[in-house]
Amino acid sequence: MTMSKTDMTQSGLKAPGLTRRHALIGAAATVAAAKAAFPAGAHAAGAGPEVAKARLGFIALTDSSPVIIAKERGLFAKYGLPDLEVVKQASWAATRDNLVLGSERGGIDGAHILSPMPYLMTTGAITNGVPTPMYILARLNTNGQGISVGNDLKSVQVGLNSAGAKAKFQQLKAAGNIAKIAMTFRGGTHDLWVRYWLAAGGINPETDVATIVIPPPQMVANMKAGTQDAFCVGEPWNGQLVNQKVGYTACLTSELWMNHPEKALGMRAAWVDKYPRAAQAITAAVQEAQLWCDKASNLPAMCSIVSGRQYINVPMGDILPRLQGTVDYGDGRTLKNSPHRMKFWADNASFPFKSHDLWFLTEDVRWGVLPQKTNTKALVDKVNRSDIWRAAAKTIGQNGPAGDSRGVERFFDGKVFDPVNPGAYLASQPIKKLV
Repeated sequence: MTMSKTDMTQSGLKAPGLTRRHALIGAAATVAAAKAAFPAGAHAAGAGPEVAKARLGFIALTDSSPVIIAKERGLFAKYGLPDLEVVKQASWAATRDNLVLGSERGGIDGAHILSPMPYLMTTGAITNGVPTPMYILARLNTNGQGISVGNDLKSVQVGLNSAGAKAKFQQLKAAGNIAKIAMTFRGGTHDLWVRYWLAAGGINPETDVATIVIPPPQMVANMKAGTQDAFCVGEPWNGQLVNQKVGYTACLTSELWMNHPEKALGMRAAWVDKYPRAAQAITAAVQEAQLWCDKASNLPAMCSIVSGRQYINVPMGDILPRLQGTVDYGDGRTLKNSPHRMKFWADNASFPFKSHDLWFLTEDVRWGVLPQKTNTKALVDKVNRSDIWRAAAKTIGQNGPAGDSRGVERFFDGKVFDPVNPGAYLASQPIKKLV
């Protein structure tokens, strides 16, 4: 279908006590302090990176902050990559295409990326059957996503329980105007969250609605235009929807699964294999940025940087409150000091647990993105480079968890995922599409 162009005009809302002037002053001070504290080449432990440059992509989402902050605070330079570029991408499809190209052909070497995408690229599932081997070097965050719906669903009390929308969606389908549920990439995290939410409420995402792909920055504009009924995306777009009174947040994805994994630092395997010390240096810089981003006292300064035009390009009031644990759902519900805030480092948020990647692959099997015959454990062992994460963490004086599994995970609807037996979890899901 034809979608409206992104309306980049923002609401002008600002976080309490923070004006754009304050933001710019704070950003300038942060960058100046970083340059003084972290001159290029300041980190001299061991042999340095094989190269001084790389190109990393990012999408305009709050969870790209560690990559942006690593650049803006001079951390890539500190670890020996002063010429590393951070390049904005228009969509996840563009991220994929530029990763396929690689920087030597005008693309990128790595990216802030949906955690399942490196696996789907490695198998060729999203690259026209031609594999582009990828590695995951770190998780960038946990939590911080939302499922938002139009204001018309308030009357049927659609929230964490999606069941209230079932009758409405059936009516729309019967009238030949099937409900459109937007997510950001087929088989990606937002696709999996919204499918889980729908299916848990008895709504089949394969037959009862149409799932459509919309780039994150276009979600609010398309909801305004009436071209979709709900969407799942990362912040700040759920917060912006509420601020512009276009709809409300039905639920936070961490209400589906507390402390769930989300984005990753993914890089082309060929690049990492060619420049292993550079890959470790990039990981260390991002880890140090995650530690900085996770401090509550740094959040205003962080937002002053990432909200800028060259990055997320929204008012700070669309980003900062939810990062600080204040959630206005837009339907009368509010949270203060929410446990659902986005985490960048706390509770092992940065560590790429293999058990989490196994869940993503199991869900992609559930919805027919990957065939049932996929050897998911072998694929995780191939793509997930927790060894690089651990080596990088040592260089910044940090440690990770004892093992590569976080163990049994529990979901809001009572389902249980045991990474030792993913087949049992898959069998327990009544709504699925297997191929």
